Amino acid sequence: MIRVLLADDHAAIRSGMRLMLEQADDIVVVGEAADGVIAIRQTAALRPDVVLMDIRMPHTNGITATRAITEAGTAEVLILTTFDLDDYLFGALRAGAAGFLLKSVEPSVLIDAVRRVASGDGFLAPEVTRRLLTAFVAATPAPPVVTAAPALAELTERERDVLAALGRGLSNADLAAALAISEATAKTHVSRVLGKLGCTSRVQAAILAKEAGMA
Repeated sequence: MIRVLLADDHAAIRSGMRLMLEQADDIVVVGEAADGVIAIRQTAALRPDVVLMDIRMPHTNGITATRAITEAGTAEVLILTTFDLDDYLFGALRAGAAGFLLKSVEPSVLIDAVRRVASGDGFLAPEVTRRLLTAFVAATPAPPVVTAAPALAELTERERDVLAALGRGLSNADLAAALAISEATAKTHVSRVLGKLGCTSRVQAAILAKEAGMA
């Protein structure tokens, strides 16, 4: 079962998300949080696989909570918000979110996104993908290629292939097929690449790969 924590300051929205997710027989909602502080605490206590995180919440917002959760390595975070403002989107990705969705999402898409993020893949709402990635790269302040060069040099040839695949947006399943390896091995390679590069999400690694001319 995929364990999910819902973090949103509106009880009605949490109830709606719970109803949508409970349509899937492989997903269980293990807890809820009304603000970022509670989300961090509940994630540490309940150890969900995925946290569905709103951005605008009282006390501690979703971006700050996402950073704390991803840095602790306690769960993957999938942003679910009404707002697609650039500051929120960029902040969520820099904080290590594995995906981003709008609250207008269809139940089937939400369920698919939760499954993909839980399996180690990333997921971005189709409505904002191109704008988000283009603007994110353009807004990155310093040339990451320079600072990342030592870390890139530490990658094995296979790990560089994996990084290039991430830059092309391949999922674990697609990566496994492309490199003729098992999906479990692909997931292991991705984890090692993220660790060596100091990235907390596939999206961060993909951007680094593009900026390094690898994808």
